[in-house]
Amino acid sequence: MRKMRWFFLMIGAAFIGGVWFYFHHQRSATEQGVSAEGSAKQSGRAGAGGPVPVVAAVVQKQDVPIYLDGIGTVQAYNTVSVHPQISGTLTKVAFQEGQDLKKGDLMAVIDPRPYQAALDGAIAKKNQDIAQLNNAKALLDRDTELFKKGALDHQSYDTQRFLVDQLDATVKADQAAIDNAQTQLSYTQIVAPFDGRCGIRQMDEGNYVTPGSTLVVITQLKPISVVFTLPQQDLLQVNQAFTKGPLKVTALDSTQTTPLDDGTLAVVDNQIDTTTGTIKMKANFPNKDLKLWPGEFVNSRLLVSTRRDGLVVPAPVIQRGPNGVYAYVISQNKTAEMRPVQVAQIDGGQALIDSGLQEGEQVVTDGQYKLQPGSPVQIVTPNQPGKGGRLSQADETPAPDQNAAGKQSPLQDGSGHRQRHASGSEQPDANSSPALSTQG
Repeated sequence: MRKMRWFFLMIGAAFIGGVWFYFHHQRSATEQGVSAEGSAKQSGRAGAGGPVPVVAAVVQKQDVPIYLDGIGTVQAYNTVSVHPQISGTLTKVAFQEGQDLKKGDLMAVIDPRPYQAALDGAIAKKNQDIAQLNNAKALLDRDTELFKKGALDHQSYDTQRFLVDQLDATVKADQAAIDNAQTQLSYTQIVAPFDGRCGIRQMDEGNYVTPGSTLVVITQLKPISVVFTLPQQDLLQVNQAFTKGPLKVTALDSTQTTPLDDGTLAVVDNQIDTTTGTIKMKANFPNKDLKLWPGEFVNSRLLVSTRRDGLVVPAPVIQRGPNGVYAYVISQNKTAEMRPVQVAQIDGGQALIDSGLQEGEQVVTDGQYKLQPGSPVQIVTPNQPGKGGRLSQADETPAPDQNAAGKQSPLQDGSGHRQRHASGSEQPDANSSPALSTQG
């Protein structure tokens, strides 16, 4: 029994010693890790006070065109549905679908025989009445001589004179009938009313057509029109510019990047649409390359004026915040100054400034996300000059964080890219450089 007691005491002592050794070792390791992490944080805070790398640009003066943008629809300059003006059998179709026609070109022929016969009858009737008129005139000449000699009474003379007038009127009516018959006969040949392009044929040769039948639709494509709308607030500016001369209008595709054609403003509508608060305008385009097509939706750009010696900066300079639009200006002591600005327009990668900046000042085009008012800055050269001013990869990619053991931070993989947490959210990184979007 005594040996058994000592055996259990030795086992208990060994267990207590093992537990003490384990917790003591874990505490030491934890203290070392906390100390290393605190050192890393202190060193990180010590390095965060340096200048912020940014890309800068200079405020410049230049002539800037002022555009008003709207959405419009292409319309044919002229559109006509070709209807026969008489009834008859369609004996010939002289055009092809999609064919370009010139004014006066023959398109179709209706059986002319009935109308030719009517014309011949009208001509014969006139000749008959002319013969009667000549006979009546000859009798009137003879009666006039007898009336002067007193051999003919006054009533007989007047009767013959009025008969001549009646036959003369009949001949004129016959001429009118001939003209009408000739017109009807001319309608048997259907010709193009203007230069245009044929659509899909709707009547085939051999059909009996009437004035209610539609043969084809012709649209004039050269020139062509675009009807677009602008907000009613722009009406006064447009009218003032329109009184000074023709205004240039550019038609762009749906992406607003490819110009299709240049034209001129033709008319401003005489009333505002009360349901939308917009005003319609119509512009005409030569459309030599047929880039504009009836029914097509296009973007229109109306040039109303040109700002002489306007202040311009790259579009990425303009930032928007809770208090409005602002830009970071680099002062002479190389610190960032947040300054509110007023922007007239942003177009073509450039912003036109109404107030807030002066010519020759340096402004930040990239790196604003790191800046605060008064932050020291260091101007760096972008890796792609002239393409919006992006920071170089060395300035844009943060150095990997390392712990005391020399391992990479779990927020980065081997390529330096940030990883996501299991929840799917991305860990914020103060040294990363997100792409700047162009404002406006």
